Amino acid sequence: MTLQVYGHRLSQPFRAVILFCKVNGIKYEEITVDLTKHQQKSPAYIAEINPMGQVPAIADGTFKLFESHAILTYLAIVNPEVADHCSIAVVLQTKLAPLIGQPLNPAAAAKAEKLLISALSKVESIWLDGNNGGFLLGNDQPSIADLSLVCEIMELEVLDDEHRNRILGPYKKVQKWIDNTRNATSPYFHEVHQLLFQIKESMQNNQSEDASDSKKDLYSKM
Repeated sequence: MTLQVYGHRLSQPFRAVILFCKVNGIKYEEITVDLTKHQQKSPAYIAEINPMGQVPAIADGTFKLFESHAILTYLAIVNPEVADHCSIAVVLQTKLAPLIGQPLNPAAAAKAEKLLISALSKVESIWLDGNNGGFLLGNDQPSIADLSLVCEIMELEVLDDEHRNRILGPYKKVQKWIDNTRNATSPYFHEVHQLLFQIKESMQNNQSEDASDSKKDLYSKM
């Protein structure tokens, strides 16, 4: 039976799993669990797929597994040609919260940003320092660690360019590593992150429309 991968491309861990499958030629069926509709909390999903009510999850025949790092490790084990490594996790949530029915929390976002900057600094100064392979573990090809972390950092694409550049700008090695990972996983990299690019474009369009409406209101009062 074909491996079934449950999730939504808003989810960083889900994107990491499907990117891993694509890069390594692992055949799978992508089954969308719409987070914006809270389908991961539906009784059927909890009973049949993941009792934790989260994504991603997989079903490999009768075997079921959830939690992205466990899934990546499992896929590496059952596919001997794939290297098995640990992953690094960093989370930053800002503009995506309303899309899954949660309010924006500036204080939590600021705290998360500090943690992210601290993590980026460590990646820059430790994991990528003197790294001739171009990837986190010194390999000439991305590992699970690279795929997991790059999918998390790609969340920053949703931010406006000024905000994103302020965070990533100081970390030249990290930026080069992102480019290396993008190139090594092309064309799948762009495909699995397409939803993020679409969300950013939609947000920018909405901001432009709001600004235009505000200007019209201002002129109408003059």
